[in-house]
Amino acid sequence: MAPAPKIDLTSAILLTVLAIIWGGSFFLAAIALREMPPITITLFRVVLALPALALFTWIKGLALPRSLTIWGAYLVMGALNNAIPFSLIFWSQTQITSGLASILNGATSITGVIVAGLLLGDERLSARKLTGVIIGFSGVALTIGPDALRSFDIRSLAQLAVLLAGLSYSLAGVWAKLRLARQSPEMNALGMLLGSSVLMIPTALWMDGLPSFNLMMSTWSALLALSVLCTSVPYLLYFKILKRAGSGNLMLVTLLIPPVAIGLGITFLGEPLQAAALVGFAVIALGLAVVDGRLWELLHPRRRSTR
Repeated sequence: MAPAPKIDLTSAILLTVLAIIWGGSFFLAAIALREMPPITITLFRVVLALPALALFTWIKGLALPRSLTIWGAYLVMGALNNAIPFSLIFWSQTQITSGLASILNGATSITGVIVAGLLLGDERLSARKLTGVIIGFSGVALTIGPDALRSFDIRSLAQLAVLLAGLSYSLAGVWAKLRLARQSPEMNALGMLLGSSVLMIPTALWMDGLPSFNLMMSTWSALLALSVLCTSVPYLLYFKILKRAGSGNLMLVTLLIPPVAIGLGITFLGEPLQAAALVGFAVIALGLAVVDGRLWELLHPRRRSTR
């Protein structure tokens, strides 16, 4: 059996960069939601992300796959990783705060390790991994603050929508590893977004009608940033991390997104830094260390057998 994937230094850097990029997506979506319905925002996000990725793959000289099986896999990937979770999260932000949405999105780190452990032979679920993600999720809760947790209500469809989005993300990571591991990260990103665009065009037209293009400059800016900075670029990183560190480890990025979003607010909006946030950062780091396992191995080295 192949050894379980681990988070090496390069993967850790890529995860951090990915979290920094995706940390602003909740804020950008909140701006766009002032003028656009959530399903249409999902449509714009995936369609506007295509030109940059298409240009990138063309410059690299990558040819489009000819296999219908691969394109079918891209269609499923586009549904699981874009169309379904984007729509659910954007809709949830019309009902609940971005802070609560981000903490619930952090549950993806737990479902990701569980789903990967159940469906992937080389990412077996262990007590250490499960303990690590629970610790990390506790750190996310501390970072966001207790007020967001007090407003949790299992009966809320909006909150359930975010949790379902997290499950969809987790299944997407497994699907990509099983069906798309032999394709290049660049082509996987482009194929996935083509698949989600094919799905979202009729869905958005059916649910929201023809989109309006008479939008404020702030809305267009948010949509472009959400598409290029938060979609085209990060999905190139997404598939690289998936190949290096595995599906379960990839989902750990959702633990890093809320503190990154808070850090951006402190840096650019002058928001105060709460003591709970510092504790949360430390707990998240501890959770990541437990999942990775090398800190435990360093503190408890195995005794070498002697003859």
